[in-house]
Amino acid sequence: MIHDMMDEDLNPEGKVPEKLIASLREGIAVVQMIFFKELKTVVLTTHGDKSPEFVSMLCGSITNKVFGTQNTEQRFVDFRATNKGAIEQQLISLKDDLPHMRKPLTDALRIQVLCDSHENSDSSQTLIDADKIGFLVQERELPMPSTFMTVIRSLGEQHGLIIPPVQITPEDDQSMVH
Repeated sequence: MIHDMMDEDLNPEGKVPEKLIASLREGIAVVQMIFFKELKTVVLTTHGDKSPEFVSMLCGSITNKVFGTQNTEQRFVDFRATNKGAIEQQLISLKDDLPHMRKPLTDALRIQVLCDSHENSDSSQTLIDADKIGFLVQERELPMPSTFMTVIRSLGEQHGLIIPPVQITPEDDQSMVH
């Protein structure tokens, strides 16, 4: 997948700079946070009678499943085992419950696989799982890193997770230094 990147994304050795990988991973984390937040809204409509802890654990379990990570702490393992049906049902209904999240999730998962591949790890199963569930947008192309980060900044701003940069005048700059 590294070959999909532009030459300007690579360092002189033909490798993706670690700084870029770290930035892309931060972008993936922003999508995870937005997804969790949006999912929580949906889960509250179907499981509003449950405790806030249950709702958070359910959303966390689903988010982790989507991104191919599992919390191995025993209470989370037990929660997943006990609530497997609820987790699976929410996963199946993702494409209908959160259609506006399909594109950012697709991009984030593809970028995650790219980053993992760069670090000699294969997480392509997350894409297979997302496709099986039906929320992966197959016809969507892998975004270039700069495009991905621009989209993520915009999404983060919309959800109050990222503060947009502000222009600093030379006077402001001087007053900050002294």
